[in-house]
Amino acid sequence: MLKWTFCARRWSLARCSCFTWALLAALLPGSIIAQQTTAFVEVTVVPMDRQRTLAGQTVVVQDGVITQMGSSSQVEIPQGAARIDGRGRFLLPGLAEMHGHYPPPQTAREYTEHILFLYVANGITLVRGMQGDEHHLPLRDQIEKGEVLGPRLLVSAPPMSGRGPTEPDQARQMVRDYKQAGFDHLKVHEGLAPEVYDAIAETARQEGIPFAGHVSNLVGLYHALKAGQHTIDHLDNCVEALVPDRQRVRRAGLFNVGDLIAQVDESKIPGLVKAFRESGAGVVPTMVLWETFLGGAKGSDLRKKTSEVRYMPKRAVDQWESAVDRRPPVDAQAGAKVIQLRRKLLKALHDGGVPVLLGTDSPQLFSVPGFSIHREMKVMTESGLTPYQVLASGTRKVAEFYGAADEYGTVAVGRRADLILLNANPLEDVAHVADRAGVMVKGRWLPESEIQQRLEESVP
Repeated sequence: MLKWTFCARRWSLARCSCFTWALLAALLPGSIIAQQTTAFVEVTVVPMDRQRTLAGQTVVVQDGVITQMGSSSQVEIPQGAARIDGRGRFLLPGLAEMHGHYPPPQTAREYTEHILFLYVANGITLVRGMQGDEHHLPLRDQIEKGEVLGPRLLVSAPPMSGRGPTEPDQARQMVRDYKQAGFDHLKVHEGLAPEVYDAIAETARQEGIPFAGHVSNLVGLYHALKAGQHTIDHLDNCVEALVPDRQRVRRAGLFNVGDLIAQVDESKIPGLVKAFRESGAGVVPTMVLWETFLGGAKGSDLRKKTSEVRYMPKRAVDQWESAVDRRPPVDAQAGAKVIQLRRKLLKALHDGGVPVLLGTDSPQLFSVPGFSIHREMKVMTESGLTPYQVLASGTRKVAEFYGAADEYGTVAVGRRADLILLNANPLEDVAHVADRAGVMVKGRWLPESEIQQRLEESVP
């Protein structure tokens, strides 16, 4: 069994027994097995272009792209293609994690690749990172070249917050530098002064780089939307925007939203939805994480009920447990009201035509990469979204949001071959997304048996 030992800033390989060649190739940089032509035969396709299924299909993948799709009686499978039996199974586009994090630069490469694999193992084939660093840029490129197994990465620049930049000119230069470095987007955080935030927004427009993330209470949601913020993550400042007393909101901290719940005016929700829709901004709600902050559960209880923490190093999970227990106290009644209001806002924003994009803020407090997406989808359905709507938030809606609907996000000829093969229909229950037969990443097929073996080999 492969054992990982977590030390302060690194994972080390402690013991290794037998590996299949496929597993070894998946683990080691530069050893990724060459793609071959693959055909999913007699499969039911969930194309995600609209709410429907297509039974009895054969889908052919060559060079990381879907090249044929149609009735199995009509599609001619290329000679020598690997055939995957799709009878009784459902083929879905790979999912996106729109608020994820990659390990920091001081982390051992083995641990970084482990985190990437946890995403892939759960059918997440695109991760938008929101705490970036320059060392993530070559990693992004290595994955795209097939040198490292992982989801496609959209890399954030290092976050900009009240700690820096502190002056408009400094902010403008940082934006230009980040654009020049090749980052995909900027991350804005808490504490930014309005004049600094506006300098970021103005320069980002000039440089053609999106900015996304939190909303500083000093700036406010409506100002952020007018300034062109690309996404509002965590539904940040949405509850606060329903509170008429703006001075009280500005004084509130990140986790003090429960103190404002008595002042919320829900009649303002339609106006909030309208402002979102007119701005074109998307929402990455990360519902489960914020319900962890607001729910009042003890860290030890969360640890017991989150079985997938076994795939994370013990020291990291210990830190999560401690952080939960040290979080600012939240009145149980107020916390429950905020949770229900956030769910109501999520439903209203979706129904109002605002792009809702799937994300969990993993790895974060008990949000284990990949596994957390299943918990997030469950809460989204509990908030009133249908399984199709939830799945669309992690597939087609993401591609449309980036103007790339002809590249990924659906199952169709010409689309990137990022796919999940399921044993049950996900349109009936999003929980079926966890019942996989395998995952395909840019044309590379990983059967579930291999995924499970590697997961077990990697238990710290």
